[in-house]
Amino acid sequence: MTAQITFRPYSSADRDICLAIFYANCPEFFAVSERIDYERFLDSDPVGYELCLYNGSIAGAYGLTGNGAARQNLSWILLSPRTQRSGIGSAIMRKVLSLAKMAGSAQIHIAASHLSAPFFATFGAVTVRESKNGWGIGLHRIDMELHL
Repeated sequence: MTAQITFRPYSSADRDICLAIFYANCPEFFAVSERIDYERFLDSDPVGYELCLYNGSIAGAYGLTGNGAARQNLSWILLSPRTQRSGIGSAIMRKVLSLAKMAGSAQIHIAASHLSAPFFATFGAVTVRESKNGWGIGLHRIDMELHL
C-alpha cells in the first residue's frame, strides 16, 4: 500500500494533536520554553497554517505567511517523530515551494535549528545568521533564506 500524504487547513479542533506533536519534539527539536509561544500561535487562529496528514492521520504542520512578492516566512514546521524520515518533511517543503511560487514570492525565510538546517539546505536554503543557544541551551538558531 502506498502512503497517502494530504494537506488541510488547521482549525482550533486540531490544537491538542498539534501540541502533542510539539511536545513529542521537545527538547530535541524545540525548546520547552517555546511551548507558550506555540500555544499562543495556535490560539490566534493562524491564517496559512496547514496540517499534513499521513494516511488520514495528522503527522505534521507548517505555516507559510508573508506579503507575496517580497518574502514568505516558514513557521512552526513540525513532524511527529513516528513519521520522520518517511518523506513527509519533503512533501511539506514541496508544498511550501509551490505556494510561495504561486504567490510570486522571491524568497522564503526559515528560522531553523542546527538540527533541522541540513534538511532545509537540501532544498537550497542558505544560512544567513547563526545564534548559539538561540532557541535555548544547546539548541542553536540558524536563520536561513531560500531564494526562488
